[in-house]
Amino acid sequence: MRELRVGAPVNSLRTALLTASGVLALDQLTKWWVVETLPGDPITVIDGFLDLRYVTNSGASFSMLQGAGSLIAVAVIAIVVLIVMVVRKIDHTPEAIAFGLVLGGALGNLADRIFRGPGLFDGAVVDFVDFSFFPAFNVADSAVSVGAIALLGLAFFRK
Repeated sequence: MRELRVGAPVNSLRTALLTASGVLALDQLTKWWVVETLPGDPITVIDGFLDLRYVTNSGASFSMLQGAGSLIAVAVIAIVVLIVMVVRKIDHTPEAIAFGLVLGGALGNLADRIFRGPGLFDGAVVDFVDFSFFPAFNVADSAVSVGAIALLGLAFFRK
């Protein structure tokens, strides 16, 4: 039986795609639940601190670039293609997982832009985690952020 070590060569594309698939599924399931459950009053998790609230965002992260959904969607498609090209050349599990997180998050929000609007790429992204001091976000946003931070950390601390 082959021993698997952290950092050992792996099929990085498969690892990244499996990670991305998990993120995409979790993201879309939570967004489905939000749309079905939260269109009215939010659910207070911690009073004055954290609510689950149905919010839509037609712009980029943190509600920047409102109304630029089509431009953002095209940029995301380019990023998805770039990630797939890059991940095929890496050979370590942590990097493959981090790229998979970014890829899954990008695809989750891209799915909203494709399927939640009247035309191609003009749908709004569903956000729902609402801290009182921070813009609302979703599973896809979290995956992109964690994956990007992991990639930065791996770039700085890789031997």
